[in-house]
Amino acid sequence: MARASAGRSVLSRHLRVLGAFDAAVPFLTLSEIAERAELAPSSAHRLVAELEAEGLLERLPDRTYRLGVRLWELACRTPGALGLRELARPHLQAVHAHVRQHVQLGVLSGTEVVFLDRLSARDAVLNATLIGGRIPLHASSSGLVLLAHAGQDLVDQVSAAPMRRFTAHTIGSERTLLAVLRRVRADGWSVTDGHIHEESRGIAVPVYGAHHDVIAAIGVVVANDDTPPLGHIELLTRASHEITAALRAAYLPTGHPAATPGGRFRPLVTSSVRSMEYLESISAPVS
Repeated sequence: MARASAGRSVLSRHLRVLGAFDAAVPFLTLSEIAERAELAPSSAHRLVAELEAEGLLERLPDRTYRLGVRLWELACRTPGALGLRELARPHLQAVHAHVRQHVQLGVLSGTEVVFLDRLSARDAVLNATLIGGRIPLHASSSGLVLLAHAGQDLVDQVSAAPMRRFTAHTIGSERTLLAVLRRVRADGWSVTDGHIHEESRGIAVPVYGAHHDVIAAIGVVVANDDTPPLGHIELLTRASHEITAALRAAYLPTGHPAATPGGRFRPLVTSSVRSMEYLESISAPVS
């Protein structure tokens, strides 16, 4: 048991080192890593050396570090999130062609929404979302959609915790949050006017998985003006239904009434079925 506990502790500290980096601070010195990860310099030095040896960190000529390409390589083998992103991308593009602002795909991660994909335009309204970026659930339209369909334990956790106020319109109390979540469940969408940026409006709807559970939110960030949101809601709802249909075709088992031939290859939609069959054949164990 002690060995297992120690193993979790070491993994946790490695993750703290990797978590010290973010989009705004992609390059860090060893001392900066130690400070941001809240580690002793000697521990940070050892952990960084181990991560560098595995290719998870890379040291640059100026003696700063950045996240390693190996992380991207490992992430690309993840069938869940990346399969969802590839299946959803054509439908995000269709929405973006209409709104010409920001379109994004988010999933639940703890008490935050993580954005798997995002399309934008140079003249679009202010929006701080990045691919791989996080926003507290209570503050964004996508986050409220995900929280509204999450378990009661998570709702209680978010409700009881301090809620960061980005603007005067950001939800800041348990009472307001619970009322908004009831409305999101009843309506089937979320609209947040100026909750993160005064000039921007977020609109999001849920995306249902192959088994009718909410697995993501698709949303837009547009100008916070007097334009009725119904047109955007209808556009997003149609895209959500199409993503759900693609997910059902990709992931339901062979023999299921809604399954399609070759379904096990569909998550990798950027490659041909023959290519995927070849990759599967060369990775199969030799008997």
